[in-house]
Amino acid sequence: MLALRLVLDTNVIISAALQEEGIPRTALMISLARPARLYVSQPVLDEYAEVLSRAELEIPRGARLRFLQLIKNRSFLVSPYRRLEVTSDPDDDIFIECADAARADYLITGNRKHFPRFWKGTKIIGPREFIQAAAPHLLGD
Repeated sequence: MLALRLVLDTNVIISAALQEEGIPRTALMISLARPARLYVSQPVLDEYAEVLSRAELEIPRGARLRFLQLIKNRSFLVSPYRRLEVTSDPDDDIFIECADAARADYLITGNRKHFPRFWKGTKIIGPREFIQAAAPHLLGD
């Protein structure tokens, strides 16, 4: 079986960190388990760390560090080789750049309005749509 190549937007990571049960956490867990492969770049990791550390989220430091370490340990680091400007929010371009470098099958985001529907071979979808495609038995509805 071929591995699914995935990139997760920060909003999916934050939702997964804040809710132990739910669609974003399920999408994250699928992306961290074989045969899936989660791809990150240094700018993406930096964004995850910065947003997870925001005081208003009230994520305890230890939990935040364990969460980030899990992602670092189970993901594959890529180095985007070019800057892209394809999203309606320039801060989101790092995810397209990462997906481009990883040749990702899916970029999973809770905010699809900022992204094109596709970037080359990467389909941009929401967490629920991803689970329906990858593991529909986990939805139970």
